[in-house]
Amino acid sequence: MQLKSIIGQQEVKARLLAGFRENRVAHTQLFLGPEGSGSLALALAFAQFINCRERTETDSCGTCPSCVKYQKLAHPDLYFYFPTTTNDSVKKDPKSSLFLESWREYLNKTDVYPTQNGWYGHLGVGNKQGYIRKDDANELIAKIALKSYESEYKVVIFWMAEKMNEAASNKLLKTLEEPPDKTLIFLIAERYELLLATVRSRAQIVKILPLKDEEIATALTDRKGVGQQEAAQFSLLAKGSWNQAVDLLENAEELQSNFIRFRQWLRLCFRPKDYLELNKFNSELGRMGREKQKRFLQYGLEVVHNSIMLNQKHGNTVRKSGEELDFSVKLAPLVNEANQREIYRLCNEAIYHIERNAHGGILFTDLSFKLLDLLAAGKRRMAK
Repeated sequence: MQLKSIIGQQEVKARLLAGFRENRVAHTQLFLGPEGSGSLALALAFAQFINCRERTETDSCGTCPSCVKYQKLAHPDLYFYFPTTTNDSVKKDPKSSLFLESWREYLNKTDVYPTQNGWYGHLGVGNKQGYIRKDDANELIAKIALKSYESEYKVVIFWMAEKMNEAASNKLLKTLEEPPDKTLIFLIAERYELLLATVRSRAQIVKILPLKDEEIATALTDRKGVGQQEAAQFSLLAKGSWNQAVDLLENAEELQSNFIRFRQWLRLCFRPKDYLELNKFNSELGRMGREKQKRFLQYGLEVVHNSIMLNQKHGNTVRKSGEELDFSVKLAPLVNEANQREIYRLCNEAIYHIERNAHGGILFTDLSFKLLDLLAAGKRRMAK
């Protein structure tokens, strides 16, 4: 991966290149940025640049043997560590080296813009959480003690470094502080506070900000062939995340369906003239797959959040347009101190139960009648 292929992040690229030219490349760096900002892609492109045999002032060549191997994610001096857990193919003692083929396949699938949920879904681990474990740490220490195969630098990349458990973190402290000569360690993380303080203190932070709307819009047009108007709309909703923009693009039809369904649901709850119609609607929701049910409720949480922002006079933060924005504006007065906390709690609780195979029809029926009372409470509060 070349630096020029990274979406946006021009300031970060410039800082990395300046540090290299001035011989100020820290041996342990923490690429800290939100999901979809390109943290891993930046780290990988920078590693490829450092080890490129024909690099220019601003990028790797992309064609030398080292670059070709980096682009295949199979360079012998490039080591990946990432969260793992057991699945159908690895029944016990999971570690990164057992999943390398799946990891490369997933990175190619996402153009090196991975997400934690996407990775777990690719592995097929269900609701289990992955970790970087002590076995990973022991394996790494043994590997980097050896001489490099062909590159000037050995490069170690820890993706989702905050998922490193305490045993692995403690095992790696000395390595992070003083890695072997010509070894670079790049920690990729989204949550700074979840890293052990002893790990944080041993790494130089490379702060990566969310992408700008115009950067996402340009990338959607150039890479996905999206029209400019549609790209601008998706970029507005993506909240600085390339992954979110791609997800919106690929699920645009479902997003519109969720809006129509959620609006209809609240109308039935707010004016329940016909309980039979409400129950029929709940049965339809119950027949959707679990993931669709979860995304429906997550969409609802976003609508409620937007209503609260509008009530607080922060409408500039509401990234909606057209009918969706109009709906949020109309709903906003009904979502207030009388009900907003409980609506949030109920929707999140419903998502939790869906993940644990709750009966959809019963769940949505129960939730509907609770929402009916909560919306009535909100109406009374609004009238005061």
